[in-house]
Amino acid sequence: MATFQYHQTEIIFPLRSPNKRANYFLPHTTEFFLNLYRTLMIGIFFLLYCFASSIFAAEKMGLGELDRLIKIHKPQKPTESFDPTVGPTKSVQLLPESEPTVFSIPGFKTYGCDECHQSNDLLDLSVNRMRQTLKRLHAISPDLAPAPLKQFIIQSWSGELLQPWQFAHTTYDSIRISPATILIDSRVYGNATHLHESLHLTQPFLGAANELEAYGLNIRSDPRFLFLNFPYFADTVTAFFLPEFPKMLDRFFARQINEDLNIPKEVQWFWMPFEDESLTKLSQAIEKMEPILKEMGRLNRKFPIKAAYLGEQTRALSLLLDIAAAKLLPLPTMMESDTKEPFSILAQQFDKLDNTRLGYRIDRKREALMILTYKMQIKDPQKRLAIYFHFLKDRYIGTDGEINLKVSDEEDLKKFIEEKRVQITRMMKSKNFTEIERQGAAKLLDVGPIGQNPSAIP
Repeated sequence: MATFQYHQTEIIFPLRSPNKRANYFLPHTTEFFLNLYRTLMIGIFFLLYCFASSIFAAEKMGLGELDRLIKIHKPQKPTESFDPTVGPTKSVQLLPESEPTVFSIPGFKTYGCDECHQSNDLLDLSVNRMRQTLKRLHAISPDLAPAPLKQFIIQSWSGELLQPWQFAHTTYDSIRISPATILIDSRVYGNATHLHESLHLTQPFLGAANELEAYGLNIRSDPRFLFLNFPYFADTVTAFFLPEFPKMLDRFFARQINEDLNIPKEVQWFWMPFEDESLTKLSQAIEKMEPILKEMGRLNRKFPIKAAYLGEQTRALSLLLDIAAAKLLPLPTMMESDTKEPFSILAQQFDKLDNTRLGYRIDRKREALMILTYKMQIKDPQKRLAIYFHFLKDRYIGTDGEINLKVSDEEDLKKFIEEKRVQITRMMKSKNFTEIERQGAAKLLDVGPIGQNPSAIP
């Protein structure tokens, strides 16, 4: 349930005149009860108003209605006889000179969508939403090639290509999105998910760096997305722009939510009012981050394979942004004696291959910072972050100021590439894959980044 404050209200009984005060409170008189009734009604109304203004503020915006709609639009289990290729479709050219995009609702009748909806209405709404989204993406990033959206699937069931916990999933030249996500995105997020997935279509490969770049797009539109996706940004924001950000973060997530609702927790946190001053400060920090956000995106597109590999090898979600910050932002002066042993600890963690070879999911940055905290007794978090960013500059940035995404084991990189090829090939064999997705995957294997000779990767 949303956090609220009790408003203490002093109810003052109106006294008509000093000489009538005693008579006013005499029982068994009509005047007494009438005045008492009026006063109580005013007091109750005022209390209800104060109570409702805080606790039910979101309902006025449609919280209850959204909860009801999400409840009846949850992802369903696929039936045995279900054919994921059958359903209403519409082919539309979204932008001038773009290829047609096929919009579809597989299982429209199977899952009972036709009981409440007209398929053409839903398809037209999605067409308009995506047309506006692509225009918005071009306005934000005019240098990007147009997003190759060949297929948009409204998917009512959960499965391998759209898991229950996923809002949406960009596959190959395609976007899959659930009805519940469309409701949330259009009513709460300002279609940020549509924008996020559209950017994915323009990225040359996959991995944590892709998510970092896409969330970087979202935080520009609303600072609350930075709170929701803080692992991607927190260290850079704290080290260079807002040292008080961890406390802001604690307050943001300390607000009580209603876990009985069907609305996801993160949506409730996003929707609930938060401190205007903190949001303003964070918006200003995001504006100042623009150069490093652009540099991070440039790195992801110039080094897509190494960016993906390092993301999986280190499990440091923010790595590319942190490297961009180490390159472009001034670092605090540190003595070599303060960095020698910490650098050794960080290098040891960043060289480990357990994540890629053994399938572990250990954040090597967090692991190293914990060792600095508890083994080396570096208790000041700002000093730990300063050491970390100095390490990144020493490891990934040359004396000429250019970034070199260092890979400590080239053989492990080659194995990583081959593993991704196997995963894509396996996915192509799925019965739920459409022909458009299959052709997009085949194109990636043929002429995409992993179609290159690993030795030729910069």
